[in-house]
Amino acid sequence: MQLKLTKRTVDGILAVEANGRIVFGEESSLLREEVKRAIADGQKRIVLNLGEVNYIDSGGLGTLVALHIAAHNAGGTIKLANLNKRVGDLMQVTKLLTVFEVHNSEYEALEAFRKAA
Repeated sequence: MQLKLTKRTVDGILAVEANGRIVFGEESSLLREEVKRAIADGQKRIVLNLGEVNYIDSGGLGTLVALHIAAHNAGGTIKLANLNKRVGDLMQVTKLLTVFEVHNSEYEALEAFRKAA
């Protein structure tokens, strides 16, 4: 399934909803380009809603880590939201839950940014 991204801005926070698979190739490139463009445009607060992501491979994990580093180097933060069981288990096994701030819902991630401001 092709990755589809839906972007919106809420109170100055970029919320990106991903639907499909984040895998090596076109899908991970799409996500990388969209988020890196936002970072280059000065976006410091980004929420990636992964609730509709049904599969992530090693290339997809590498993309998430690269985006985390790019945001951090630009003084920004990426929070993950709404992980389904499969993606949550993968993030736990790979210890990436210690790298990313993860929230149960997009709303909770947005609220965490609002409270920190």
